[in-house]
Amino acid sequence: MPRILSSPESSPATSPRPAEPDAVRRGVRRIVGAMVSVREMVGGLGGLAQKQQLIALGATDWMLTRAVRSGDVHRARQGWYSTISEIEPVLRAARVGGRLTGISALIELGCWNWQDHPLHVSVPRRAARLRKQWDRFSRLTPAPRTDVVVHWDDDGVVSRGGTQLVSLSDAYVRVVLDESFEIAVAALDWGFKSGVLDRRGLEEILLALPHDAQMIRNWVDTRCDSILESIARTRLRLRGFLVTSQVPVGTLERIDLVIEDIVALETDGKDHLGRFEKDRRKDLSITIEGRHPLRATYSMVRYDFDRLVEAIEHAIVSRHPNWFRETSGIGAHPARRGRRAWRMLDGSFARLPEFPRGERQVARE
Repeated sequence: MPRILSSPESSPATSPRPAEPDAVRRGVRRIVGAMVSVREMVGGLGGLAQKQQLIALGATDWMLTRAVRSGDVHRARQGWYSTISEIEPVLRAARVGGRLTGISALIELGCWNWQDHPLHVSVPRRAARLRKQWDRFSRLTPAPRTDVVVHWDDDGVVSRGGTQLVSLSDAYVRVVLDESFEIAVAALDWGFKSGVLDRRGLEEILLALPHDAQMIRNWVDTRCDSILESIARTRLRLRGFLVTSQVPVGTLERIDLVIEDIVALETDGKDHLGRFEKDRRKDLSITIEGRHPLRATYSMVRYDFDRLVEAIEHAIVSRHPNWFRETSGIGAHPARRGRRAWRMLDGSFARLPEFPRGERQVARE
């Protein structure tokens, strides 16, 4: 099952609910036999606490006011106190009036990321008095914004998760529906790599998705080791290549991606600094076993992928002159449709596979 960060609490924009007994007991254990400051109370509740929770732990209005004036804590918004830095996403989400959701929640948990995203905030459907993420005194207008995405969620989502984040499964549902296809796949790959997600958790997420989006299960790879590997694998598969992850080579090592059983692609991120000698020896093992070694850096995958594909094609054709690239039409392929970033086009319903705009098959004679 996906891991939940803490017991459910009301989000900042909801009407106050009593503090969860477990949270109160944790705080009470801290103050038995000693006078505890408001800062310690808030810290014991995860760094973000509702006024009612602090009152239940023995705080008074005078203590709260004094703590704010001294800088021990600050007000995230009316009735909420925090020790978290005001630039942190969880605090900014609380200032808006809700909790982190979608890609913002996963990044907070450590998810792979290589681009900037707006702040995704989950608020109840009946939420009111939303504020700007950088100013708790300025009202958040309903006009379209590029820095904040507000998700008006139902009671089911509101009841799950903690005071700072929605539940892991709810965050993943938003990622799959809101983000680009390759980012959604990479986020799921990270879930398995980090251990926060398992097969049962994945199925729970898929059941909450539209039918076409459930096809993303065919693109997730539980063996994936990095975001570069994930993005490269997804892009190559979209272009019709047969790609296998983490193929053994030598005695103890593995190849990041093997393409058409010919090209051994290694995605070299920052973790490869200082591994020059070891990587060259790995290349020797790859060549001895009959494959073409090829290395791609972060900038190649992100900014020069077409040239990388051209190099892969030339490497394959140099060994198999009659090779050509095509897709079988089996499975599903993502394309831009409607307001969602992508929709899966099921190959079982169409004779020819449909590709994202601008993609085409490349044939070799």
